Amino acid sequence: MDKQVQANKIVNDHVVWSLGAGLMPIPLFDIAAVTAVQMDMLKQLSDLFEVDYSKSNGKAFVSALTGSTFARLGASAIKLVPGVGTVVGGLSMSVLSGASTYAIGQVAINHFGSKTGLCGIDMEWAKQAYEEAIEHGKRVASDLKGHDAEARDPYEELEKLGRLKESGVITDEEFETQKRKLLERL
Repeated sequence: MDKQVQANKIVNDHVVWSLGAGLMPIPLFDIAAVTAVQMDMLKQLSDLFEVDYSKSNGKAFVSALTGSTFARLGASAIKLVPGVGTVVGGLSMSVLSGASTYAIGQVAINHFGSKTGLCGIDMEWAKQAYEEAIEHGKRVASDLKGHDAEARDPYEELEKLGRLKESGVITDEEFETQKRKLLERL
């Protein structure tokens, strides 16, 4: 499998995880979870393209690109409204999180192709590329959200779930609940 195909798979897998993380009912925790998913994606992409990566550069990169998180904060905060706010905020945050993850992934793929790490990136170019990719990312996220969860490999999903637990994004209880659901599909 060539690097572009592998890179696209990494991005799409992380978009799916971001869709789920965006549905978390606790405001601001959802943003932290999505950021952790995006950081994991950047690490995997940097490994694939064999470029330098550090958590601090990854965080700075994600923050710089998603600096206009007011929309994400609004979608997250609307979850505070009982009932309908949780549903509307969760759905909005979910698609926006997936789109953002897609756009970050596309910018990283395009940049890592030049064999330089995040510290050598032209942030003006990156921000413009992110803004262009986010609209396409909304369509990709909506499409991926509509795919049947049964079609995804439960073993791969379990492995990703374990990484989220190890990194502290989800609790032991959340891990066990999701693990049980995945094992029921086998």
